[in-house]
Amino acid sequence: MSTIKLARVSGEYGFEAKDEYGHTVRMDSSPESGGQNFGVRPMQMLLMGLGGCSAIDVIAILKKQRQDVVKYEMVINGDREAGKEPSLWKDITLEFHLYGEIDEDKAKKAVELSLGKYCSVAATLYKADADIKWEVIIHPAS
Repeated sequence: MSTIKLARVSGEYGFEAKDEYGHTVRMDSSPESGGQNFGVRPMQMLLMGLGGCSAIDVIAILKKQRQDVVKYEMVINGDREAGKEPSLWKDITLEFHLYGEIDEDKAKKAVELSLGKYCSVAATLYKADADIKWEVIIHPAS
């Protein structure tokens, strides 16, 4: 069982959440909703979780395949349902930017395995009917 503790620490909607290991994340509502830009919006945190979850998978898979990833970056874009409450993530695009001597087919397979089998955040979003599209871009090591 995981335990998260959350406390309001700034203004009306500024919260800090702490996991059982002491890692802390700040969250806030948007300024339009009374927030003070104290931290990440909870829905954006879900996209960050998707990025982190798939990144861990992809790096682990490529490492097992002896691919030398010297730098790793992602760009994640998401659109939420308009005019609905709750407003769920509907369309999500992921760009996987991998730097190094990396076989593109192996990188694509690693992403397929992550998003289709291993990443629990992706599975959660799929169950909410999110459409997740992705692209792998290989860059030379710099």
